[in-house]
Amino acid sequence: MSKPSVAELRPVVHPAGVKDRRSGEHWAGRLYMREISLRWTRHLVGSRVTPNQLTYLMVVAGVAAGAALLVPGLAGALLAALLIQLYLLLDCVDGEVARWRAQTSVTGVYLDRIGHYLAEAALLVGFGVRAADVLAQQGPAPNWLWAFLGTVAALGAILIKAETDLVDVARTRSGLAAVRDEAAVPRSSGVALARRAAAALKFHRLVGGVEASLLILLVGVLDMVRGDLFFTRFGVALLAGIAVLQTLLHLVSILASSRLR
Repeated sequence: MSKPSVAELRPVVHPAGVKDRRSGEHWAGRLYMREISLRWTRHLVGSRVTPNQLTYLMVVAGVAAGAALLVPGLAGALLAALLIQLYLLLDCVDGEVARWRAQTSVTGVYLDRIGHYLAEAALLVGFGVRAADVLAQQGPAPNWLWAFLGTVAALGAILIKAETDLVDVARTRSGLAAVRDEAAVPRSSGVALARRAAAALKFHRLVGGVEASLLILLVGVLDMVRGDLFFTRFGVALLAGIAVLQTLLHLVSILASSRLR
């Protein structure tokens, strides 16, 4: 069986609106990964691998990125960043293969969401453990405060996603249709202003997998120059603070918006 060309794949696996989804498409997907994933997808659509198997591989890559941060020095940060890019690639490819084969399913959507929860949480927990310097061969004992702050950041990242997903749960149980992007306009002008400010600053994105991995790589470079974990620990504290703040702001935004009516 001949492989489809990229031109044949594109209209099927990237239907109108896929790259423009405000809440469903990552900026890295729009910028470069969707073009890379097409080249992988054309080789996979004729294989025996299933979309759900690709999703499982995505989860493994994401969780492995968190484990990679236990590798000391810049090597661990670089490995984690590369694994997150593989995670993002598989996140694109699984859906593209499913659309080409017409094998999209509720199970696939569920696994995809679980994968995002696990991968981002693992990365942030790994960042905290890295800051605690658990594997240090000499020097002071591990400072578990940093592991705790990394766990706080991970919990915040999960809660932010859960707050969004639970909107559809609440609406479905109330007999309403799933929320549309345009239904997310806040009722309060003050909340609307706060949402626009947050969107402009984009600070909330730092707890996402791709952004967090790039931040981890950056502080890893800075720590290599400085010779300690100062910037890693600063990064963990920063992400924990952002996660807590964003969890609260996101909850207020949802409660004040039209999503729950």
